[in-house]
Amino acid sequence: MGGVAGMKGKQTVWDMVRSLAVIGVVVAGIYIFIPHDEKADPTHVVDYRVETITARRAAPYPVAAPVGLPAQWRATSVTYDRKAGNAWHLGFLDPKGQYVAIEQSSDASAKHLASVTQKAEPTGQTQQIGDLVWERWEGEKYDALVRQEQGYATVVTGTASFEDLGAMVAALEFKQGAQQ
Repeated sequence: MGGVAGMKGKQTVWDMVRSLAVIGVVVAGIYIFIPHDEKADPTHVVDYRVETITARRAAPYPVAAPVGLPAQWRATSVTYDRKAGNAWHLGFLDPKGQYVAIEQSSDASAKHLASVTQKAEPTGQTQQIGDLVWERWEGEKYDALVRQEQGYATVVTGTASFEDLGAMVAALEFKQGAQQ
């Protein structure tokens, strides 16, 4: 009897190995015959013009959007959420593949700023870009340039260097209402 049970166990393992081999061949066949391009950029680029116009009409503050950035800057996400403190978000990949986000909100609380900067903290240093002075924040994940105005905050944050965060800030145009 022990011999039959032993044979059954070997047979089950062998059946499983054969099944896995068949599945592997099928998967390999699918991979070979479905077209794919290793050089293709998986970045999904978004057009943010309509959302910018909408946010500028709805927000109680001047909404920031970049003008004249080189084509290597690619917008990857855009949202405006009136219910969440009139939160405006515009995310980009910079020319080096680093993430840069514009985050604005009428919620300028420490909790909100910690959230959008991935817990970056003020360094006590400032950076003048154009006519405006921005606070430099540093964190483990993101660094940020932060500007707190009466009733709202603007944050340019991400994995990019302060130089590239500054390039985004320099390109920002602040508008409110129906003006284009």
